[in-house]
Amino acid sequence: MPRRSKQEDLEFLRKKLIGLLTGFEAELKRSDLREKVRALVPAFHTLRDLGSSLIPSAVAASGRDRVLAYLRKYALTVVRGDELMVVSGIGDWPRRVRELRKEFGWSIITGTTAKEMDEEGDFPLKEIEASKLGPDDYILLSREPDRDAAYRWRIANDIRKKKTGVREKILEFMRLNVGTRITGEELRYIANDKTEWARRVRELRTELGWPVVTKSTGRPDLPVGVYLLETDRQSPPHDRKIKDPVRRQVLRRDKYTCVKCGWNHKLWNRSDPRHLELHHVEHHVKGGKNDPENLVTICTVCHDQEHRHSH
Repeated sequence: MPRRSKQEDLEFLRKKLIGLLTGFEAELKRSDLREKVRALVPAFHTLRDLGSSLIPSAVAASGRDRVLAYLRKYALTVVRGDELMVVSGIGDWPRRVRELRKEFGWSIITGTTAKEMDEEGDFPLKEIEASKLGPDDYILLSREPDRDAAYRWRIANDIRKKKTGVREKILEFMRLNVGTRITGEELRYIANDKTEWARRVRELRTELGWPVVTKSTGRPDLPVGVYLLETDRQSPPHDRKIKDPVRRQVLRRDKYTCVKCGWNHKLWNRSDPRHLELHHVEHHVKGGKNDPENLVTICTVCHDQEHRHSH
């Protein structure tokens, strides 16, 4: 059974580690490799003890708890895996991160996921240079857990095994979770870690007309790194294929409010689950362009009325 790190006084551990490393000078002169390795074992364990003791047991009793405490302290900040290794004091800290994500609902994404989201314009933390992040970088997107995430991970596990395309898998998962906040890490998992997942989400929104929104594409109230299918319906064919930069520009110009009735997401409720779409002033089929000047923000109720009156 792997040795557990022991929490002790930090200064005591520091002095102990210095003593062990100082004593190792004599071992370096020996020719026996194994003796050198065995002489370093106590120093290795002491260093682990020192790292795990940085977060007192009264705050976090286990390696997993220490990982969470550290991530929560530095939420929305890039944390290196090496940092989690030090504070956790355990060797299997990556498994603890996965447990926090899948079993306890903590929104922890890897640098790889953040980078792929950023490439599609869905990672609005400008202070983080997502293009330079890698798989050993982690970001906690919220200081509070999503209690329903464990259930969604079980659904995701079933869908990812299906012999369908990435886009089809993502859409199936979203349609089973309409109105639910879904993280990029969940969608990447469904896609079997294929890098195309973020592009497929964008295609669902901009080419197929599914109302998939993020903080930067229609729902500024959403947390960073979250995707949400607002309702289980596609936009009319003539209102699809609007590029995200244009979509953002129009929504911001209209203050995320329907120009017809004044509805916005602050008025949303379960009995009236409408959402916002973009409408062509001059209809697309009559030559109207996908330009901001020819687009207005409109809620789904007014949009349906608009098209009924136009036929």
